[in-house]
Amino acid sequence: MVGYNKNIRPMENHGDITDVKIKMTLTNLISLNEKEETLTTCVWIEMKWHDYRLRWANRTGFEVYENITRMRLPSKAIWLPDIGLENNVDGRFEVALYTNALIDPDGSVVWLPPAIYQSSCAIKVNYFPFDWQNCSMVFRSETYNANEIKLMLSDEDNVTMEWIEIDPEAFTENGEWIIKHRPAKKIVNKRYSPDELEYQEIIFFLVIQRKPLFYIINIIVPCVLFSSLGLLVYFLPAKAGGQKCTMTIAILLGQTVFLFLIAKKVPETSQAVPLIGNIHFLGKSVFFWQVSDVCDVGDHNNCDELCGGVKRFSANSKHPSHEQHHQEENGLGGNTAQDLESSLASASPEVQQCVSSCKHIAESAKHQNDFQSENEEWFLVARVIDRMCFIVMALLFILGTIGIFLMGHFNQAPSQPFPGDPKKYLPEISPGDITG
Repeated sequence: MVGYNKNIRPMENHGDITDVKIKMTLTNLISLNEKEETLTTCVWIEMKWHDYRLRWANRTGFEVYENITRMRLPSKAIWLPDIGLENNVDGRFEVALYTNALIDPDGSVVWLPPAIYQSSCAIKVNYFPFDWQNCSMVFRSETYNANEIKLMLSDEDNVTMEWIEIDPEAFTENGEWIIKHRPAKKIVNKRYSPDELEYQEIIFFLVIQRKPLFYIINIIVPCVLFSSLGLLVYFLPAKAGGQKCTMTIAILLGQTVFLFLIAKKVPETSQAVPLIGNIHFLGKSVFFWQVSDVCDVGDHNNCDELCGGVKRFSANSKHPSHEQHHQEENGLGGNTAQDLESSLASASPEVQQCVSSCKHIAESAKHQNDFQSENEEWFLVARVIDRMCFIVMALLFILGTIGIFLMGHFNQAPSQPFPGDPKKYLPEISPGDITG
């Protein structure tokens, strides 16, 4: 190490470009914070390059120092390609631990540091909680451009590893997400020149599908049950307008509590409404219909009489015995009372006064019966409207809920990691894989 300068890039001949091979091994998908749009992963980043200044074998492969097949040197004592996570959210570009680097006799360097990365991940909330997300981790050199180092994906047995490696013995499965695809690509940004750091990047992708069981049991099922209770309000008597409003408001408050739980989970965006939010919208539409129904029936006192169409509708809905009962309550008709009064014209004043009082009482009773009959007509209309609203809203709620669940069921991660790209990016995840 005499005369070795770690700040100078290994370049045996003028103009040489240092090849740096990168491989990522995922040990734990810790979490995906939808609210903060942050992906947290625990990985090992393997980097390989060649540093001619560190070799101790000559060009023919003869070892100058016998019995030394590999050395371990502190990574901070040798040249490093200075590669970091570009799309981090915590400002940490470096690895978590600077482990020793492995040096082979020919000068090949292997550095395998561990890291816990927090990378940005744009969340699409359209199908929450039946969604899948495509998160990426972008690596580039923070010091050297494409004219100085060449970023490459590692290879094994002459096969380029265009995927994130997963060690089955070390990997810990996430309880909320399942990994569907894990491809890796080298991206050359043509809009930049090779002299710029943004020209070349190594991107590791994680296409993950959410496991919705937790949200189905704890949020969706209670919301559906709450909305189902809202439909039962239509079975309350039409006269119980206050009880209807009270029950509707209580159910609406319960729905609001679950809505707050969802708001704490998804990011604050106006680009889309989560699928689970549509279930709440269906429930609220039931409540709005109920409130409007109660207001319509409660406003009947402001009307002098039913309109013609409503009256005919009410008459067609009446039971045949209802009209007969109404006539019996009204007593004598108007013509009968007038005939009786004219026949007693020659009677004594006391008898005439008695007849006049009876006539006044009969007219008051008739007026009262007419008022009660009008109320009964309104409540009959309310019962029919309740029945119609129940049928319409029950169909809307059932079909809407089934449609929402079907939309979530068919929202699966694509069979290929990149649309239109038939490449498999092997190894594929089999159904029995611990990650898929």
